[in-house]
Amino acid sequence: MSLQADWRASLDDVDAVLVDEYQSDFPVAERPFRIVAEALGIEEDEAVERVRRLRERGVFRRFGAVLNPPVIGSSTLAAVKAPEDRFDEIAEVINGYRQVNHNYRRDHEWNMWFVVTAGSRERRDEILADIEARTGCAVLNLPMLTDYYIDLEFPVVNEDRFARESLTETEVSATRISEDASADLSDLDRRLLLEIQDGFPLSATPYRDVADALDADVTEVLAAVERLLADGCIKRVGCVVNHVVTGFDANCMVVWDVPDDELDARGEAVGSLPYVTLCYHRPRRPEQDWPYNMFTMVHGREEAAVEAVIDELAADHLSFDHERLRSTATLKQTGAQYDDIVGE
Repeated sequence: MSLQADWRASLDDVDAVLVDEYQSDFPVAERPFRIVAEALGIEEDEAVERVRRLRERGVFRRFGAVLNPPVIGSSTLAAVKAPEDRFDEIAEVINGYRQVNHNYRRDHEWNMWFVVTAGSRERRDEILADIEARTGCAVLNLPMLTDYYIDLEFPVVNEDRFARESLTETEVSATRISEDASADLSDLDRRLLLEIQDGFPLSATPYRDVADALDADVTEVLAAVERLLADGCIKRVGCVVNHVVTGFDANCMVVWDVPDDELDARGEAVGSLPYVTLCYHRPRRPEQDWPYNMFTMVHGREEAAVEAVIDELAADHLSFDHERLRSTATLKQTGAQYDDIVGE
C-alpha cells in the first residue's frame, strides 16, 4: 500500500474536512474549537481530540500560526557547493546555527540550500560570513526581492499527483520584500511571537492558555493575533500539514533566467497557476555564475507528473533558460527561531 493511501485509510469525512479546510482561517476566538465543532456537527472536545490525533499521527506538524520571517526580520535563501567527502561535516556546521531553519540537499553543483533568518540584515550577513569562514565554501546569497505567490496550503486528501492538480487559478500580487525588514512590534507582539513560534497549546482555549503564559488578558492576545495577521507577520492560523507524510515528497525547485523588464508580468502570471506552490524573484549573481532571477516550486506525489508540469511551464509560460533542482534529502526543517529575531 502506498504512503498516501495508508495515511488516508483511517480518516473519516470529518477528519478530511479538518485536514483540507482548516489549514488556515482557524477562528481567532476564545473558544475556536467550539466554532469549528459547530461547523462540523460534532462536539468541541471531539474537535480538539481529532486535531490531537492527527498531530500525533504526523499528518499535522503542529496547530497554530504560520509566521512570516521576511516581514518580521531579515531572511535569505543561501547555497554552497559542498564537496562530497565533506558534505556531512558542512551540513553539521550549517545546521548548528539556530538561525538556519531549513536545509536541503539538491541535485545540482550548488548542492546544499538553506534559509537563514535573523533579526537584522547585518546579523544575517554575519552568519553567512561565518559559514564561509568555517566551511571554506563560498555562499550564494539570494534574498527574496519580490513575492508573487508563496503558499503551501493545498488539499491533500485526494489522488492529486501534484499540488492543486484539481484546483483552478489562484490570486497573486507582486509584493516587494525589504532586506532590512523590521516589523513594528509592541512588547506584547514580541512576547506573543516567541510564545507561539512552535504552535498553540492544543486545548479548547488555546488563546487563553497563551494569554496566561504571557500574563496578559485574552482579549489583548486575540487583538494582537488579528493585528499581526493584518500586518502580514502571521500568514495564517490553522493546522499545518506535513506534506511528506501525506505523500507530497516529489518536489522540484526550478530557477529561470527571465528578462528583468518581464519579471513582474511573468511572476504574476506564473504565480497564478494552480500547480505552482512558490514563485518569487531573487537577485542574479553573475560573479558566481548564477544568472537566474525567478524561482518556482512544484510539489507532487509523482516525479513524472511534476516533470510534466514543469515541461508545460517551460513550453507555455517561461520559455527561458532554466535549471531544475530536485531535493534529494531534508537536512534540517524547523520553524524560524524568533528569539533571535524579536527577542532583543
